[in-house]
Amino acid sequence: MIIVMKPHAPEEAVKRVAGLVQAKGLETHLSQGKEVTIIGVVGDKTKLSNENLTMLPWVDKLVPITESYKLSNRKFHPEPSRVKVKEHEIGPDTLTIMAGPCAVENEEQLMTIAREVKKSGAQFVRGGAYKPRTSPYSFQGLEEEGLRYMAEAGKEYDLCTICEVISEEAIEAAAKYVDMIQIGARNMQNFQLLREAGRSGMPVLLKRGLAATIDEWLNAAEYIIAEGNPKVVLCERGIRTYETSTRNTLDLSAVPVIRQKSHLPVIVDPSHATGVCAYVPPLAKAAVACGADGLMIEVHNDPEHALSDGPQSLTFPAFHQLMGELEGYINLSGRTL
Repeated sequence: MIIVMKPHAPEEAVKRVAGLVQAKGLETHLSQGKEVTIIGVVGDKTKLSNENLTMLPWVDKLVPITESYKLSNRKFHPEPSRVKVKEHEIGPDTLTIMAGPCAVENEEQLMTIAREVKKSGAQFVRGGAYKPRTSPYSFQGLEEEGLRYMAEAGKEYDLCTICEVISEEAIEAAAKYVDMIQIGARNMQNFQLLREAGRSGMPVLLKRGLAATIDEWLNAAEYIIAEGNPKVVLCERGIRTYETSTRNTLDLSAVPVIRQKSHLPVIVDPSHATGVCAYVPPLAKAAVACGADGLMIEVHNDPEHALSDGPQSLTFPAFHQLMGELEGYINLSGRTL
């Protein structure tokens, strides 16, 4: 449920209503707009059954929320959220570009890629130090050694850094080296990992699960936010369908649907969605056109010999060309890099 206060309600009136709700053992979350303040209520609302809240001064109305997710719900937080990572802000005014290899292979490789994606305009370097692969015989990542290389690349080229984590231990290690952690598609409903990510306090990129509905995805985000960490960014990376021409099927409709259902920023990963580098540029442009707050794109210095996901990785010239072609879409969307 949300309690909508009347326009320009004084702070004392808001505190009085929130205090009454809290006294009944429920949690409150304030969302303050330019004119209207909304008090989100989480908990057993039957405890308020004897309280005629609408009779209180400055209370406009009560709005029930039927969705199971509350804190990630746009009704709780009508204004779009902005997630700050170092000095960069992910949200409605900017287009965030996260680029780099699927897996960190060695220091020289990562430093080379970081230098080139920075030249092309990316604000983040991405790279996997922990790789949950389908086959146990595939390259599994350099783990903490890879995280150290990420920290060095970020510092050398003034880039934000992001890396996937797969366990509580990985979160603890990542917190020492990178600026943002990623929960991958396979772990979207690993609820203990989501809780630990929330407790870390770090900005979190939450990828959509392989066959997850949008409501399931938002409920996963709820686990993180419920631990007191609102710094969550969603990432659409394709879902499993009957189609085999691409690795997954990129659900671009998820972007406007998320915009309607949630206040959280949402970015798109066309690389994992398609698995084919030739399909990445057109889908990247489409993602910006439909309102995505950013893109996650795999870039490699030698895709033919990449240890992970070479076929979907862009070369440096291809990435530079894409960034140039995106300029018109960025301008039309009213954003800046």
